Amino acid sequence: MRGGRRMGFPENFLWGGATAANQYEGAYLEDGKGLNTADVLTNGSHTEARKVTWINKKTNKKGHAPVMWGEKFEIPEGAIPAVLEDEYYPSHTATDFYHHYKEDIALMAKMGFKVYRLSINWARIFPNGDDEHPNELGLEFYDKVFDELEKYGIEPLVTLSHYETPLNLSVKYGGWVNRQLIDYFERYSAIVIERYHDRVKYWLTFNEINAMDLAPYIAGGVLDPTPQNRAQAAHNQFIASAKVVKLAHKVDEKIKVGQMLAFQPLYSYTCDPVDQVKIMELNQKMLFYSDVQTGGKYPEYRWKQYEREGIVLDDSPEDYELLAKYPADFLSFSCYGSSVFTTHQEEAKSSGNLGSNGVKNPYLETNAWGWTTDPECLRIALNTLWDRYRKPLWIVENGIGWADVLEDGKVHDDYRIKYLKANIKSMKEAIDIDGIDLLGYTMWGCIDLVSAGTGEMRKRYGFVYVDRDDQGNGTLKRTPKDSFYWYKEVIQNNGSEI
Repeated sequence: MRGGRRMGFPENFLWGGATAANQYEGAYLEDGKGLNTADVLTNGSHTEARKVTWINKKTNKKGHAPVMWGEKFEIPEGAIPAVLEDEYYPSHTATDFYHHYKEDIALMAKMGFKVYRLSINWARIFPNGDDEHPNELGLEFYDKVFDELEKYGIEPLVTLSHYETPLNLSVKYGGWVNRQLIDYFERYSAIVIERYHDRVKYWLTFNEINAMDLAPYIAGGVLDPTPQNRAQAAHNQFIASAKVVKLAHKVDEKIKVGQMLAFQPLYSYTCDPVDQVKIMELNQKMLFYSDVQTGGKYPEYRWKQYEREGIVLDDSPEDYELLAKYPADFLSFSCYGSSVFTTHQEEAKSSGNLGSNGVKNPYLETNAWGWTTDPECLRIALNTLWDRYRKPLWIVENGIGWADVLEDGKVHDDYRIKYLKANIKSMKEAIDIDGIDLLGYTMWGCIDLVSAGTGEMRKRYGFVYVDRDDQGNGTLKRTPKDSFYWYKEVIQNNGSEI
């Protein structure tokens, strides 16, 4: 004890892992599930974009539209997203948690997980999104998942919308641009929260909500991603989130509803003051979403931006009362590394997280997909967010994708252990040195799943290797990697021996 404070991670710190239904669950049409926006996304690679496949039912013309983070997305007029023959869609089977949930949760328990972050597939509960009644078979699947987690004493952390919107809501309403989705999301949320509130204490509304700026189709099924539509879709998600906080607290006062933000520390490449302004503006773009959803109000800098761009929201005074009265109870976020930016265009570019196209950082190692290992990023991230919001924090995604190789029944992923050591040490320092209130840590992709960014299996994140390749071949056999046993020890000693 120093200064009356206990050093190290709290005794009740929630160690675990995270996945998303569209990347992991599979069974894309089983037991009454409807199509969602992820189900029409093909695979891709680091150099080739994933694509949304489409069809014009009047002309029977078919094609695809590339989905690039931060780039223009466009489907031809008269066409709608659709599943086409002779295309491969990774979400359709993914790594088949739907049929392996008992085995996978047993593996999580063997590692000693205290918490497991999963998402509920909205289209499994409401196949069209606007259905009057839920799909009971879909609800029963999650009953079984929560039963299994309860059996091992693992706390669920549930994301309500993780990069998937019922496809009908995208086609019929244009996605989250339409305010009607607020009511449909509230109906869906009420059904699952009322059913599971006695077993699920922690909920998240929208995964990486700020992806609306960079990939509005992924984040909200938006088919016409104009600046006006992105702004409106974000606003509608903010209001939906506040309504979920309100209803959750009414259902059970013990429930905590958090925000989920994609965050990364941003560094200036030079000491040129213009570069510092660029970093300030990029931070504003990223933190606008938490200023509203966690802070409870629109910041002045965003109103000024909308004024310059001629953006006018379809809103009401009641919207802003809701935002102020029902902000997120805690702030969760993803953080995989940092990015560097400059206004000096002659600097060489390299891809970074969130499709940021930042400048290569000469002080940090990168993997084959251009992602950095930054040993200080989590401490910086935690301090930035704590200083701004003073609400409990939760790291719900952190990890690194790698082309793991299975040899003689083993995967020696020392590179992942090295990455995780640095990151866990960084968040420990944020607790010990800075006094940050950190609830937990769920490493991303704890069991191998499909990469959201590239649609690959080759880009693996997990502690457990799943036998499946980029073309959908493989037995789906699960094999613990070296990092599996390393993380088990981390949890056993509560991170004290990092």
